[in-house]
This record gives sequence, structure tokens and C-alpha cells, in this order.
Amino acid sequence: MLIGEVAGKAGMFAPASFLIASVIAGFTAFSYAELSSRYPQSAGEAVYAQEAFSVRWISAAVGWSVVIIGSVSAATIANGFVGYFKIFIDTPDWVAITILVITLGIVAGWGITESIAVASIITVIEILGLLSIIAVAGDSFAELPSRLEEFIPPLDAQAWVAVALGAFLAFYAFVGFEDIVNVAEEVKDPRRNLPIAVILALGISTVLYLLVSLSAVLVLPLDILAGSDSPLAAIYEHKTKLSPKIISVVSIVAVVNGALIQIIMGSRILYGMGKRAMAPHIFSAVNRFTRTPLLATASITAFILVLALWLPLLKLAEISSFITLLVFAFMNLSLLLLKRKNPRPEGVKTYPLAVPIIGFLLCVCFLVIQTVWGFIL
Repeated sequence: MLIGEVAGKAGMFAPASFLIASVIAGFTAFSYAELSSRYPQSAGEAVYAQEAFSVRWISAAVGWSVVIIGSVSAATIANGFVGYFKIFIDTPDWVAITILVITLGIVAGWGITESIAVASIITVIEILGLLSIIAVAGDSFAELPSRLEEFIPPLDAQAWVAVALGAFLAFYAFVGFEDIVNVAEEVKDPRRNLPIAVILALGISTVLYLLVSLSAVLVLPLDILAGSDSPLAAIYEHKTKLSPKIISVVSIVAVVNGALIQIIMGSRILYGMGKRAMAPHIFSAVNRFTRTPLLATASITAFILVLALWLPLLKLAEISSFITLLVFAFMNLSLLLLKRKNPRPEGVKTYPLAVPIIGFLLCVCFLVIQTVWGFIL
């Protein structure tokens, strides 16, 4: 969805932007893996911050920040949905967004088993769709050895500014692995399974995004890629000369999946914070029929709808990436403090101390560089 936007910032160096973003996210993913094994509870980030800092307002601020990230992320996805939906039905943006968000809110409130089943099916379809794009662009990969220099940034300040700004947007593509920790209380053997799920999620995402971004810059002229509202459909149409409707269906499915997951995660964070008095207690109420926090789900859905109708896709992605980096910095710092208190808790998979240190430094440096460069530009 954001491949065109990243290409607009980084040009032919878009794959490098995705690679840098994945490295920054990677260290934090390992920190999340250990934190989720130490404290397998809903409202994960708020819990980790509380255990590390023992200051309630810091924990609450982190928790609310994660709620905002999930909501902004879902709003971003809802905006991206419009470009593909219009291939089938030319409808006003606000109508498509409203129908999508409300429908997903209903599914999320239906029940966790049903919601996860829907999300799992959609995830399989999404991966198959991305693999089909890579397959369609397969012959273009034969050009990669001869064109490799086009995708490697030179030792030039301006080029690396573009790559960094592109990476700041691309970072949004890797947001999502951390959502897994917020359904900890609904996972079997979370101390073992959550860390595996976090690392697998980031690893699979990295491979797919690198291959798809390479496909995009190999296949499409840069001006078309940067200006496209539906880049995957554009790749498919350009290579096959066929109607993009088939791949657009897959793209719509992928968009729907991302938004659904964010609604589920956001509601579980509100639920967990309500249980711990970091948010109004009413959010911790669970409906006795659906066994889901309906008020929390409805509140998250309404907030997402307001954001999606109010802000454009690019601005939403920038906000999401910025707040996410702040939270990731806090999570790395939290693990660093927890490791000093208890280096090797029993039954917990631990990682070297260098992981949270490097993760923290990368997040902070990237925030500072992006803020300074963004101000200058």
C-alpha cells in the first residue's frame, strides 16, 4: 500500500528504505519477544513500562500511545482501501471508508475465535496475493544483476536523506508484530508461543516487502509508481496487460485484514488498561455472549473512523511511524532496566543485553534524524 509513497520519497532506493526499516524494527522485535515471555499479559506495553519504571503515569502514557498507534494505523489502512475499491465501484471516499470500518468493528466485536479465524484466512489470501505479484514480476528479476547499482544509494548526503525519509514511511509496513503481545491472555502457552510469533511475523514481513518493493521498482517507471493509489494492481496490469481486478481483490483483502487486526489489538489494550486502572474501568467490561470487550471495541472503531475521514494517508502513516518509534524506544529501555533487575528469569527466553541497547539507540537516532531533516526540508 505504501510502496508508491516510499518510492515518492526514496525513488529507486525504495528497497533500501524497506531494508533499513526492517533492521530498525528487528532489534525491537527481539526485545518484544523477551518482554512478552516475561510478562504474557494484555496491554503488554503498559505492563512492561510499569514493571520497568514503576510509575503509573508513564505506563498509562505508553498504553494510550499504543492505542493511538493502532487506531492511526487502521485509519491509514482504511484510506489505502479506497484506491483499490474504486477499481470496482466508483464511490465517494467517505462512503467506502465508513462501510469498511463499521463492518470490521462488528466482526471484531463478534468474538475472538471468529475474528482470528477470519484474520487467519485473510492472511493466507494476502500472502498468496503478494507471492503472485512477485511471480508476475519474476522475469524482471533477471535484470537485477545489471541494474543493481540503480538500487544502491551512493555516498551522497542527498541520496541518504531520501533513503532515510523513505525508511521512515516504510517503517510503518513493519508495524504489527508488536500487536501479537496484546492477545497474550487468549494464547496457549504464551511464554513459549508469543516470542516465536513475534519473530516469525517480522521475518516473513521483511522478506515479502523486500521482494515486492524490488518488483515495483523493476517493473514500473518511477513516476507511475510514485503516483499510483493502487501500486500492486499497477504492477499486475503493467506486466500481464490484463485487468487489475483480480489482484485488486487480493489487495482489498489484505487491507481489510490489517485494519481488523488493529481494531482487535486496540480494544484488547483498552481492556487491559481498564483492568489496571490506567483507563476508565468500564473498558474492562466483557460481554457475556461474545466474550469480547464490546465498549472498548466500539470506542476504537469510532476513533479509527474519525481519523480515517479526517487525515490523508501519508499524514496518517507519518504520525503512526513517529509515535511507534517513541514507543519502541521505551520498550527497549524497559527491557534494559528489567534485565538489570532480573537478568535470567526462570522459563523465559532471553537475548543479549546488546539487543535492547542497539534497539533503543536506533529508534532514538532515527527519530532525531527524521525530525531534523524533515524540518530542514
